[in-house]
Amino acid sequence: MSERDCTVAVVQMACGPSRGENVERAEAWVREAAGRGAGLILLPELFEGPYFGVERDRSWQERAEPLASSGLVAHFRGLAAELGVVLPLSLYERDGDSFYNSLALLDADGSVAGIYRKAHIPSGRGYEETFYFRPGDTGFHTFPTRSGRLGPAICWDQWFPETARALVLGGAEILLYPSAIGSEPEDASLDSQPAWRAAMCGHAACNLVPVLASNRVGTERGAEAEVTFYGSSFIADERGRIVAGLGREESGVATARFDLDAIARAREEWGILADRRPELYGTLTRQE
Repeated sequence: MSERDCTVAVVQMACGPSRGENVERAEAWVREAAGRGAGLILLPELFEGPYFGVERDRSWQERAEPLASSGLVAHFRGLAAELGVVLPLSLYERDGDSFYNSLALLDADGSVAGIYRKAHIPSGRGYEETFYFRPGDTGFHTFPTRSGRLGPAICWDQWFPETARALVLGGAEILLYPSAIGSEPEDASLDSQPAWRAAMCGHAACNLVPVLASNRVGTERGAEAEVTFYGSSFIADERGRIVAGLGREESGVATARFDLDAIARAREEWGILADRRPELYGTLTRQE
């Protein structure tokens, strides 16, 4: 086994109204994944509570916490250190008068390796995130951890290939997409699951990096809409092939193992980054 072999896991779970029960459930799945050898474990987006984007209600802002005093972060920092695992932790962050959909990347010693704030914020019935979050101001950065250099993004970011490419250009060896996605209240006939998986598998194949995507399951209702989350969490290898995954309704853990050195050699041999033509890509930076 290479020193850079990395076993990774995605957790899929239902999230109820009780913060304590959600945290307890998430911890149990993290322990399950660690027991199966995973050193990097991805939980779903905003797993601490219901997905409040199904409605517009300012009272949900009471759940937001500053990073420095977050009980959620403190709890999982302890768990990461106890188990020796890397935990990308999705949370509702308050910074002064600003609110963000954020990810604290906890390294295997319990330290905070980095912070990412969700850049792309959706707005639509059932996914009213612009009501709750400011667009992130961190930009796209990668962070060295015991499980390699990681590139964090969050849910809606997954539909933007620029996000994935920026992270890989920044050295990302694995891309992370914690998610909360399911049915569309405006169109019950629309099932975005196949496209959701295909988009991220495309990021994996076009950049030759593994991708981890974790989602929640169950139906959650607000005053204005309800969403049935379709699970389907998965791990894709550097060729864009799904090598582990879960169904639409089950809670559980999926794991896979990668040799990061072998993947790095393949990425260099394919020349995907070396053969880029940035001088031709100016249109990508214009808002039209």
